[in-house]
Amino acid sequence: MTLLAVSNLARSFGGIQAVADMNFTLENGEIRAIIGPNGAGKTTFVSMISGRVEPSGGSICFDDIDITGLRSWERVRQGIVYTFQITSVYRNLSCFENVALAAQQQLGRDLPFWRHPPRAALTVAVEMVLEKVGLLARKTELAGELAYGHQRLLEVAMGLALQPRLLILDEPTQGLSESEIANFCALVKEIGRGATILLIEHNMDVVMELAHRITVMSNGRLLAEGTPAEIMANIDVQRAYLGT
Repeated sequence: MTLLAVSNLARSFGGIQAVADMNFTLENGEIRAIIGPNGAGKTTFVSMISGRVEPSGGSICFDDIDITGLRSWERVRQGIVYTFQITSVYRNLSCFENVALAAQQQLGRDLPFWRHPPRAALTVAVEMVLEKVGLLARKTELAGELAYGHQRLLEVAMGLALQPRLLILDEPTQGLSESEIANFCALVKEIGRGATILLIEHNMDVVMELAHRITVMSNGRLLAEGTPAEIMANIDVQRAYLGT
């Protein structure tokens, strides 16, 4: 089943065309990678999907609903969650408190505004997510005191607490060590059992290990699309991105 369908999506900044006439579909349960050289328009493209950037033209449908005009928080309610390229955590709050902010929003969706989710349910939800990303033992530590790699994992945990249907990860392995990258790949595969994942990533080893299909962008446009093997064999991709 098609979960996300993008038609003729475009965005210009002044006279610069960052994304031009992108057509794109994402199937439910898929792990899709978007690759391309710096300035290809990848982050602008996913920012339009998440609602952080308004399109200049085109449409976005999520689960057969046109969401082009929805604001970012409304898309979160639809199940679209975006993790930032630059780590965005509340540095003066503990790991538990960071995740609790997201979990509280999810658990309280159907409650009147003056009521809060039961503390026990909130604790269970937060600890379950922290355990999944390997941060349960650090739940009382301040986010600002964590190593960079752990801050990236904490941001993923905050996203998971929102119970996403589509999780967008923008360069999630940036700054991670080799061992952390290996653990992260295992985590993404586990997340992929319950959510669709859209991944912007420059580490080609990560892309080849995780992606079911790969979308290649260049100069704001779709250059190629296919399986990892097809993309590796694509001459245009090799010239534009892989450097051969």
